[in-house]
Amino acid sequence: MQTLTPNTPELFQAKRRRFTCNTQTLNPTKPILAFPTKITNQEHLRNLENVLKKTTNHHENVSSHQNKSAPTTTLLGGLNLARIWPQMKAAVEEMSPKNLKKLQRLLSKSSEERSPKNKLGSKWRELHGSNNWVGLLDPLDENLRRELVRYGEFVQAAYHAFHSDPEGSPRDVALPDGSYKVTKSLYATSSVRLPKWIDDMAPDLKWMTKQTSWVGYVAVCDDATEIRRMGRREIVIALRGTATLLEWSENFRPNLVCMPEPKPEKSDPTRPKVECGFNSLYTTCSQHGTSLAGSLIEEIKRLVDLYAGEELSISVTGHSLGAAIALLAADDIATRVNYAPPVSVFSFGGPRVGNREFADRLDSKEVKVLRVVNSQDVVTKVPGIFSDNKNNQGQKSQGGIMEMVERNNPWAYSHVGAELRVDMKMSPYLKPNADVACCHDLEAYLHLVDGFLASNCPFRTNAKRSLRKLLDEQRPNVKALYTGKALMRLNRFVSDNGDVLPSPSSS
Repeated sequence: MQTLTPNTPELFQAKRRRFTCNTQTLNPTKPILAFPTKITNQEHLRNLENVLKKTTNHHENVSSHQNKSAPTTTLLGGLNLARIWPQMKAAVEEMSPKNLKKLQRLLSKSSEERSPKNKLGSKWRELHGSNNWVGLLDPLDENLRRELVRYGEFVQAAYHAFHSDPEGSPRDVALPDGSYKVTKSLYATSSVRLPKWIDDMAPDLKWMTKQTSWVGYVAVCDDATEIRRMGRREIVIALRGTATLLEWSENFRPNLVCMPEPKPEKSDPTRPKVECGFNSLYTTCSQHGTSLAGSLIEEIKRLVDLYAGEELSISVTGHSLGAAIALLAADDIATRVNYAPPVSVFSFGGPRVGNREFADRLDSKEVKVLRVVNSQDVVTKVPGIFSDNKNNQGQKSQGGIMEMVERNNPWAYSHVGAELRVDMKMSPYLKPNADVACCHDLEAYLHLVDGFLASNCPFRTNAKRSLRKLLDEQRPNVKALYTGKALMRLNRFVSDNGDVLPSPSSS
């Protein structure tokens, strides 16, 4: 029996020939480059353009591109580009056909995936904060996620309605949920007076200096099927953020003022206090009507009497300035409406509103508050000097001098209620160094909420909220990989096929 001795040099030579053959099969005309990043991204963009040319069968096209790009991935892995250029691996993965398919779904009009719309009859009180949302925030409960996005869309409807007619009263509010109907428009009046010459300088922008402006609405669920699903009839109060010059002026009146009480004692430093500007917008009467507080309480009393005997809830939601006024409205409802149903506040990007005694007052009235906060949003960190709550409570128990300073300080603010903290850096689409406006943008907030799983988990891969509006409003803050020519063409393709975006609140 003859023993064959392998020829080691020939073996290595065979392997070398096999590698050369594969390379020629992949790219017979172009030489291998040491840094093929640009070519690879262009190839992926061409793949996406090919997908756009054949819109009738997306799944087959994407599958075909995946098969074609597999050898390229093998070649890139053989070159070990991650060691030469660490960002290369992430770039190739983000622009891979698999992720382009996902991106196309998020930008498309007719996405089949929806956020859950489960029956909430047995758990609506828990989602409404009966237990202060313990165990529901981190990780985020899927039903609570959907409810938060839904409330955010109610606020977006307020923004859209106002900008459709900033000088007057919107004739129609396009609610995100057809189960609700608007019962009352809300107006806020500023106590700040500007000189007349400002209006004369810009006559086309008189709405910016109007004393009284439309700020939101009251809506009530009027669909029997939806009432059964939610387990109660819901009253929603939605309030937009700052839009006019006078509202901006009110934002910069940070001194604390005492809230009205039956028997106030001026010398008592522990009285509940709120920001002067927010309180002004909520309580100032207009020249031709009542204040925001008066009209809101009147409408809530009417609805509570109208639906007496039914299971009711009141949800107050707002963004930015609207989040601040939402707290004042919730406190007022709990104080002045007899037999008021459970009141909860769901706010986005809200500033501090009052002192610690104001927070305690809301808590004593069983007003539940859930604040959605972006870690990069500076608005949520103002006004106020002290770091508030936990540290201040420790100082209070120690009876130190800091407590006396805090109580007598006109800028000693405290946040209210529970907090859901999201982070711009967790989004795979937004730049980690996004600008201040993007960090405070409501659509960015809803994007982050829709993708939030838990504080120690990455952005969820099955996020369902469309990216089209985010791209339209925050394109400079979206990563460059998602704003190329092919993706802009995809965005135009989606726009040509309809203006209605898929909504997480849809069934």
